[in-house]
Amino acid sequence: MSYKIIVDSCGELTEEMKADGHFENVPLTLYVDEYAIVDDDTFDQADFLRRVAASPNCPKSACPSPETFKNAFDSGDDHVYAVTLSAELSGSYNSAEVGKNLFIEEHPEKKVHVFNSRSASVGETLVALKIQECEEAGMKFEEVVETVERFILEKGTWFVLESLEALRKNGRLSTMKAFLATALKIKPVMCGTQEGTIEPLAQVRGINKALLRMVDFVVEKTVNAENKILSISHCNCPERAEMVKEALLSRMKVKDVIVLDTKGVSSLYASDGGIIIAV
Repeated sequence: MSYKIIVDSCGELTEEMKADGHFENVPLTLYVDEYAIVDDDTFDQADFLRRVAASPNCPKSACPSPETFKNAFDSGDDHVYAVTLSAELSGSYNSAEVGKNLFIEEHPEKKVHVFNSRSASVGETLVALKIQECEEAGMKFEEVVETVERFILEKGTWFVLESLEALRKNGRLSTMKAFLATALKIKPVMCGTQEGTIEPLAQVRGINKALLRMVDFVVEKTVNAENKILSISHCNCPERAEMVKEALLSRMKVKDVIVLDTKGVSSLYASDGGIIIAV
Protein backbone atom coordinates (compact mmCIF):
# COMPACT_ATOMS: atom_id res chain seq x y z
CA MET A 1 0.00 0.00 0.00
CA SER A 2 1.27 3.48 -0.85
CA TYR A 3 1.04 6.22 1.78
CA LYS A 4 1.46 9.97 2.24
CA ILE A 5 2.13 11.91 5.45
CA ILE A 6 1.14 15.59 5.41
CA VAL A 7 2.51 17.78 8.20
CA ASP A 8 1.46 21.38 8.75
CA SER A 9 4.42 23.74 8.73
CA CYS A 10 4.65 23.98 12.50
CA GLY A 11 6.28 20.56 12.26
CA GLU A 12 9.85 20.62 11.01
CA LEU A 13 11.02 17.99 8.52
CA THR A 14 14.55 16.60 8.51
CA GLU A 15 16.50 16.62 5.26
CA GLU A 16 15.96 12.86 5.04
CA MET A 17 12.21 13.31 5.39
CA LYS A 18 12.18 15.99 2.68
CA ALA A 19 14.00 13.66 0.30
CA ASP A 20 11.96 10.59 1.21
CA GLY A 21 8.90 11.34 -0.91
CA HIS A 22 6.35 10.21 1.67
CA PHE A 23 6.25 13.55 3.51
CA GLU A 24 4.78 16.91 2.56
CA ASN A 25 4.56 20.21 4.46
CA VAL A 26 1.39 22.30 4.18
CA PRO A 27 2.26 25.91 5.08
CA LEU A 28 0.58 28.23 7.52
CA THR A 29 0.83 31.98 6.91
CA LEU A 30 2.42 34.35 9.42
CA TYR A 31 1.60 38.03 9.84
CA VAL A 32 3.83 40.66 11.41
CA ASP A 33 1.57 43.69 11.38
CA GLU A 34 0.41 43.82 7.73
CA TYR A 35 3.35 41.85 6.35
CA ALA A 36 2.44 38.29 5.29
CA ILE A 37 4.97 35.44 5.34
CA VAL A 38 4.23 32.01 3.90
CA ASP A 39 5.80 29.35 6.13
CA ASP A 40 7.31 27.24 3.36
CA ASP A 41 10.84 26.70 2.04
CA THR A 42 11.12 30.43 1.37
CA PHE A 43 10.82 31.26 5.10
CA ASP A 44 13.63 33.56 6.22
CA GLN A 45 14.00 33.16 9.97
CA ALA A 46 16.42 36.08 10.41
CA ASP A 47 14.10 38.48 8.58
CA PHE A 48 11.08 37.21 10.53
CA LEU A 49 12.80 37.66 13.91
CA ARG A 50 13.94 41.15 12.91
CA ARG A 51 10.40 42.16 11.99
CA VAL A 52 8.99 40.68 15.20
CA ALA A 53 11.54 42.53 17.34
CA ALA A 54 10.74 45.82 15.60
CA SER A 55 6.96 45.50 15.98
CA PRO A 56 5.02 46.43 19.14
CA ASN A 57 2.39 43.86 18.18
CA CYS A 58 2.31 40.11 18.53
CA PRO A 59 2.82 38.18 15.29
CA LYS A 60 -0.15 36.08 14.22
CA SER A 61 -0.64 32.95 12.18
CA ALA A 62 -3.36 31.71 9.84
CA CYS A 63 -3.86 27.99 9.31
CA PRO A 64 -4.05 26.35 5.86
CA SER A 65 -7.53 26.39 4.34
CA PRO A 66 -9.63 23.20 4.14
CA GLU A 67 -9.20 23.38 0.36
CA THR A 68 -5.42 23.36 0.77
CA PHE A 69 -5.61 20.23 2.89
CA LYS A 70 -8.11 18.65 0.49
CA ASN A 71 -5.71 19.15 -2.40
CA ALA A 72 -2.85 17.69 -0.37
CA PHE A 73 -4.92 14.60 0.43
CA ASP A 74 -5.45 14.05 -3.30
CA SER A 75 -2.01 12.47 -3.70
CA GLY A 76 -3.11 9.24 -5.31
CA ASP A 77 -1.93 7.18 -2.33
CA ASP A 78 -3.96 4.42 -0.64
CA HIS A 79 -3.39 5.72 2.88
CA VAL A 80 -3.10 9.43 3.66
CA TYR A 81 -2.35 10.94 7.04
CA ALA A 82 -2.15 14.52 8.29
CA VAL A 83 -0.34 15.74 11.40
CA THR A 84 -1.26 19.14 12.81
CA LEU A 85 -0.16 21.23 15.73
CA SER A 86 -2.32 21.05 18.83
CA ALA A 87 -5.98 21.84 18.26
CA GLU A 88 -5.76 23.88 21.48
CA LEU A 89 -3.24 26.22 19.86
CA SER A 90 -4.43 26.54 16.26
CA GLY A 91 -7.31 25.93 13.87
CA SER A 92 -5.07 23.77 11.69
CA TYR A 93 -6.55 20.50 12.98
CA ASN A 94 -10.14 21.58 12.37
CA SER A 95 -9.22 22.85 8.91
CA ALA A 96 -7.59 19.51 8.08
CA GLU A 97 -10.68 17.63 9.30
CA VAL A 98 -12.93 19.71 7.06
CA GLY A 99 -10.55 19.16 4.15
CA LYS A 100 -10.59 15.42 4.83
CA ASN A 101 -14.39 15.31 4.80
CA LEU A 102 -14.50 17.23 1.51
CA PHE A 103 -11.99 14.82 -0.01
CA ILE A 104 -13.78 11.70 1.27
CA GLU A 105 -17.05 12.92 -0.25
CA GLU A 106 -15.40 12.75 -3.66
CA HIS A 107 -13.23 9.69 -2.94
CA PRO A 108 -15.09 7.45 -0.47
CA GLU A 109 -12.74 4.55 -1.21
CA LYS A 110 -9.70 6.41 0.20
CA LYS A 111 -8.48 6.08 3.77
CA VAL A 112 -7.52 9.37 5.43
CA HIS A 113 -6.87 10.22 9.06
CA VAL A 114 -5.95 13.53 10.72
CA PHE A 115 -3.81 13.35 13.85
CA ASN A 116 -4.03 16.12 16.43
CA SER A 117 -0.42 15.99 17.60
CA ARG A 118 -1.39 17.71 20.88
CA SER A 119 2.05 19.23 20.45
CA ALA A 120 4.03 21.41 18.04
CA SER A 121 7.36 21.66 16.25
CA VAL A 122 9.47 18.50 16.69
CA GLY A 123 6.57 16.93 18.57
CA GLU A 124 4.83 16.79 15.19
CA THR A 125 8.02 15.50 13.57
CA LEU A 126 8.02 12.50 15.91
CA VAL A 127 4.38 11.75 15.14
CA ALA A 128 5.11 11.79 11.40
CA LEU A 129 8.07 9.46 11.85
CA LYS A 130 5.95 7.10 13.96
CA ILE A 131 3.38 6.91 11.15
CA GLN A 132 6.14 5.99 8.71
CA GLU A 133 7.51 3.35 11.08
CA CYS A 134 4.06 1.73 11.32
CA GLU A 135 3.49 1.86 7.57
CA GLU A 136 6.90 0.39 6.79
CA ALA A 137 6.17 -2.41 9.30
CA GLY A 138 3.19 -3.35 7.14
CA MET A 139 0.44 -2.39 9.59
CA LYS A 140 -3.12 -2.04 8.38
CA PHE A 141 -4.50 1.52 8.22
CA GLU A 142 -6.61 1.04 11.36
CA GLU A 143 -3.60 -0.37 13.24
CA VAL A 144 -1.50 2.61 12.25
CA VAL A 145 -4.15 5.02 13.53
CA GLU A 146 -4.53 3.19 16.84
CA THR A 147 -0.78 2.86 17.41
CA VAL A 148 0.00 6.49 16.57
CA GLU A 149 -2.88 7.89 18.64
CA ARG A 150 -1.49 5.97 21.61
CA PHE A 151 2.01 7.25 20.83
CA ILE A 152 0.74 10.84 20.88
CA LEU A 153 -0.61 10.42 24.40
CA GLU A 154 2.67 8.90 25.62
CA LYS A 155 4.98 11.46 23.99
CA GLY A 156 6.35 14.38 26.01
CA THR A 157 7.10 17.96 24.92
CA TRP A 158 9.02 20.57 26.93
CA PHE A 159 10.32 24.04 26.15
CA VAL A 160 12.14 27.08 27.52
CA LEU A 161 11.76 30.62 26.19
CA GLU A 162 14.61 33.10 26.10
CA SER A 163 12.18 36.03 26.04
CA LEU A 164 8.72 36.64 27.51
CA GLU A 165 8.06 39.44 25.01
CA ALA A 166 5.80 37.29 22.83
CA LEU A 167 3.68 36.38 25.87
CA ARG A 168 3.43 40.06 26.76
CA LYS A 169 2.46 41.07 23.22
CA ASN A 170 -0.32 38.49 22.94
CA GLY A 171 -1.77 39.45 26.31
CA ARG A 172 -0.90 36.27 28.22
CA LEU A 173 1.45 38.17 30.53
CA SER A 174 1.10 41.70 31.85
CA THR A 175 3.68 44.31 30.93
CA MET A 176 4.70 44.65 34.59
CA LYS A 177 5.17 40.89 35.07
CA ALA A 178 7.13 40.66 31.84
CA PHE A 179 9.31 43.59 32.91
CA LEU A 180 9.99 42.10 36.34
CA ALA A 181 10.72 38.67 34.91
CA THR A 182 13.10 40.18 32.35
CA ALA A 183 14.82 42.34 34.98
CA LEU A 184 15.28 39.32 37.24
CA LYS A 185 16.27 37.09 34.29
CA ILE A 186 13.44 34.68 35.09
CA LYS A 187 12.93 31.97 32.44
CA PRO A 188 9.84 29.76 32.41
CA VAL A 189 10.15 26.01 31.92
CA MET A 190 6.96 24.66 30.32
CA CYS A 191 5.53 21.45 28.95
CA GLY A 192 2.71 20.27 26.73
CA THR A 193 -0.15 18.38 28.36
CA GLN A 194 -1.97 15.30 27.06
CA GLU A 195 -4.82 17.64 26.10
CA GLY A 196 -2.48 19.75 23.97
CA THR A 197 -2.40 22.78 26.25
CA ILE A 198 0.68 24.44 27.78
CA GLU A 199 1.51 23.96 31.46
CA PRO A 200 4.19 25.88 33.42
CA LEU A 201 6.57 23.64 35.37
CA ALA A 202 9.06 26.03 36.92
CA GLN A 203 10.47 29.54 36.84
CA VAL A 204 14.23 29.64 36.98
CA ARG A 205 16.66 32.54 37.15
CA GLY A 206 19.03 32.44 34.17
CA ILE A 207 18.69 30.71 30.81
CA ASN A 208 21.32 28.01 31.41
CA LYS A 209 19.79 27.01 34.73
CA ALA A 210 16.36 26.92 33.10
CA LEU A 211 17.63 24.66 30.33
CA LEU A 212 19.22 22.30 32.83
CA ARG A 213 16.01 22.25 34.85
CA MET A 214 14.18 21.31 31.66
CA VAL A 215 16.69 18.51 31.16
CA ASP A 216 15.82 17.28 34.66
CA PHE A 217 12.12 17.13 33.74
CA VAL A 218 12.83 15.29 30.48
CA VAL A 219 15.00 12.66 32.17
CA GLU A 220 12.51 12.24 35.02
CA LYS A 221 9.45 11.81 32.79
CA THR A 222 10.85 9.79 29.88
CA VAL A 223 10.25 6.03 30.14
CA ASN A 224 12.10 3.50 27.96
CA ALA A 225 14.27 6.24 26.48
CA GLU A 226 16.48 3.70 24.71
CA ASN A 227 13.58 2.94 22.35
CA LYS A 228 12.78 6.58 21.60
CA ILE A 229 14.01 9.41 19.39
CA LEU A 230 15.21 12.54 21.16
CA SER A 231 14.19 15.55 19.08
CA ILE A 232 15.30 19.13 19.73
CA SER A 233 14.39 22.27 17.84
CA HIS A 234 15.91 25.67 18.45
CA CYS A 235 15.13 29.17 17.31
CA ASN A 236 18.38 30.71 16.11
CA CYS A 237 20.57 29.16 18.85
CA PRO A 238 22.40 26.03 17.62
CA GLU A 239 25.05 26.17 20.37
CA ARG A 240 22.34 26.20 23.03
CA ALA A 241 20.63 23.22 21.39
CA GLU A 242 23.93 21.33 21.32
CA MET A 243 24.45 22.00 25.02
CA VAL A 244 20.99 20.65 25.83
CA LYS A 245 21.56 17.59 23.64
CA GLU A 246 24.86 16.76 25.37
CA ALA A 247 23.32 17.28 28.81
CA LEU A 248 20.51 14.86 27.97
CA LEU A 249 22.74 12.22 26.36
CA SER A 250 25.00 12.22 29.40
CA ARG A 251 22.02 11.07 31.47
CA MET A 252 19.93 8.92 29.13
CA LYS A 253 20.44 6.56 26.20
CA VAL A 254 18.15 7.06 23.21
CA LYS A 255 17.56 5.32 19.89
CA ASP A 256 18.35 8.39 17.79
CA VAL A 257 18.73 12.17 17.98
CA ILE A 258 17.26 14.90 15.77
CA VAL A 259 18.26 18.57 16.05
CA LEU A 260 16.46 21.08 13.82
CA ASP A 261 16.11 24.84 13.45
CA THR A 262 12.55 26.09 13.88
CA LYS A 263 10.45 27.04 10.87
CA GLY A 264 8.04 29.96 10.89
CA VAL A 265 5.24 28.90 13.23
CA SER A 266 7.64 27.35 15.74
CA SER A 267 9.79 30.48 15.58
CA LEU A 268 6.67 32.50 16.37
CA TYR A 269 5.93 30.38 19.46
CA ALA A 270 9.49 29.81 20.67
CA SER A 271 10.80 33.34 19.93
CA ASP A 272 14.49 34.08 19.36
CA GLY A 273 16.57 31.76 21.55
CA GLY A 274 13.83 29.29 22.46
CA ILE A 275 14.43 25.54 22.82
CA ILE A 276 11.84 22.79 22.30
CA ILE A 277 12.32 19.12 23.21
CA ALA A 278 10.09 16.17 22.32
CA VAL A 279 10.68 12.52 23.19
